Formats: sequence, C-alpha cells, structure tokens
Amino acid sequence: MAEVKLAGVNKFYGGQQALHDVTLEIADGEFAVFVGPSGCGKSTLLRSIAGLESITGGTVSIGGRDVSALAPSERDVAMVFQSYALYPHMTVRENMDFGMKINNFTPADRDRRIAEAARVLQLEPYLERKPSQLSGGQRQRVAIGRAIVKQPKVFLFDEPLSNLDAKLRVQMRVELEALHSELKATMIYVTHDQVEAMTMADKIVVLNAGRIEQVGSPMELYHHPRTEFVAGFIGAPSMNFLDIRSEGGRIACGEAVIGTAAPVPGAVRLGIRPEHVGIAAPGTGEMSGRVVLKETLGGDAYLYVKTEAGQVVVRADGDTALDHGSEVGLAFPANRIHLFGADGVTLSSGGVAA
Repeated sequence: MAEVKLAGVNKFYGGQQALHDVTLEIADGEFAVFVGPSGCGKSTLLRSIAGLESITGGTVSIGGRDVSALAPSERDVAMVFQSYALYPHMTVRENMDFGMKINNFTPADRDRRIAEAARVLQLEPYLERKPSQLSGGQRQRVAIGRAIVKQPKVFLFDEPLSNLDAKLRVQMRVELEALHSELKATMIYVTHDQVEAMTMADKIVVLNAGRIEQVGSPMELYHHPRTEFVAGFIGAPSMNFLDIRSEGGRIACGEAVIGTAAPVPGAVRLGIRPEHVGIAAPGTGEMSGRVVLKETLGGDAYLYVKTEAGQVVVRADGDTALDHGSEVGLAFPANRIHLFGADGVTLSSGGVAA
C-alpha cells in the first residue's frame, strides 16, 4: 500500500508560515494534483512529502509509516523536477542506471528495470543517445524513466511539463495518464495550470496561501466550488463574477433584476461560467450588453460583453456572427448560478444550497 497521509503539517521559514495545518489523504494508486497560483505552497508541500523540506509541525506518513523525520532516500519516493537534471555526458541508459549503480543493485536487476522503463516510455530506440541528441519531450521521459527504475511507492512531479511547448505539453499529459494507468502507482503532481489539473487528476487539491481551499474530483470542484477562490481558479476562461443585492425578493445586478433566482441571505456576489450564459435577442434575457471583444478559437468563440453590472464573458459557437459592437441579451439560468457571501464562501452552487 502506498497511501500518503498528512496530519496538521506546518512549515515556517523564519517568521513566515508557508503551510498552515495541512491535513490530507491520498489513496493508494491515486493521481492527485496540487494546484494553485504561484506562492500558494504547492511545491513546498510536495517537497515536504519528499523530505527535501523539513516540516515544522505535524506528520507525513507513506504506506502507513511515519516518515516525518526520515531522509529523502529512506522515504521510498521518486521525484521528477521541472528541470530534467540529466547528466549530459551520459547516455540515456547510463542516466537511468546511475542511481541504481551507486546503490549496489545487481547488474541483472538494473538491466531488467531499464528495459521495462524504456518499454513503458517508448525510449528503446534512444538508450544509447546522450541528452543533447533528444527533444525536450524525450529528455523529460528520460527523467521520468530515472524515477520509474527505482520502483518507488510514490511518484512526485514538480511542474514537469513547464519547459515544454504547448503541443508537447498536451502529448506528455496523455503519456503521463497512460503511465499512471499502466503502473497503477500513487502519483502526486504539482502545477499552476488548472487545465493540467482538470485533465489528469483523480483528485485535485486547491491551495491558497498555504492552506487547502478544497479537495475533490475535477468535476466536483468545477460544479460545486466551496469558495469564490476555487470557483475563479478552476475553469478557463474563469467564472464570471458580478456584485449583487437583494431587491424586491429577487437578485439585482446593477440595473438588471435576475428574476429566475430567489435571493440567498448574505449573498453579495453572483458567479456563472461563460458556457452557462445564454445569448438572447437585445433587450431580452436577464441583462443586456454590447460585445467589446471577440476571441475566436475555431469551434468556440468567447465574447466579452460590457453590461451595466460589469463585464461578462460568454462562450458562443465559433461561427457566430456576433462581433465587436453587437448588442446582445444575456440569460442566466437559475440552475447555473453560484452565490457567494462577503467572506468568499459559497452559499449556493448551481442553484442548490451549499
């Protein structure tokens, strides 16, 4: 078993607290993704699991064993970094072999592990090449292969795709998902890219200022965010947010009254995702506005609509005739509205009370 359990983990750098009472369980074989903005503590948390950072308080357990005071080499984990950190003078085979060699693995065992890792990562044609003869994606696969040959209980990835171009990132995401499916290993992956989190994770852990905001499946976080922070971070483009007030038993945004949604006590902000905003004829729907920007992405187009209540981003069909200057009505379906209190906590989500 390779479950990872964190209980009340704190981390201080001098007087600065980087992690605040982090408690979390990652099941054996699960692909968990730590996500959040720069400086939120996700890499610090990953490094604390690896033992590269000593924690100030709490416990870290791997496979039922408290590893809080153990060195990284004693935790049975393997880490893949953002930089490939390959030895340039060594071949692919030698790079994957190096760690096993200095730890006195038998030659037969080393050869078997390298052959298996090369098969899984499709590196067999490149074993005798040096890193300078490989593409960025191939070098990252070598770095992953160096981790695989250790056959650790837990794989830790610290933004491993950040140095790749957009096309390679997509390709490597697919390869990592396939790798997880084949190895059935526990994997923890750090990224600031919520698209990576949504597409790869069994479980997403959203971090903000060293605290866990929410833990759940990708679609749970997407449809039922616990806070305004999570609602705004998960999803691209971001959820629309509008200030609201209660007026005559209904919700009002600017001069518009949202007649389809009953007010919730304490609600001060309304959220709705771009794909859930309906496009209506000018003068109809919940509010009207004018398109000030159109982004066409092929099958989809995003319309930035200026309204009296603020800007609203709307997803439309890529072939829409609407463009800069078009007047439109906007419809807000009651079952797609999220309401938030002054403290940023979700009061209702998708029309259902939180």
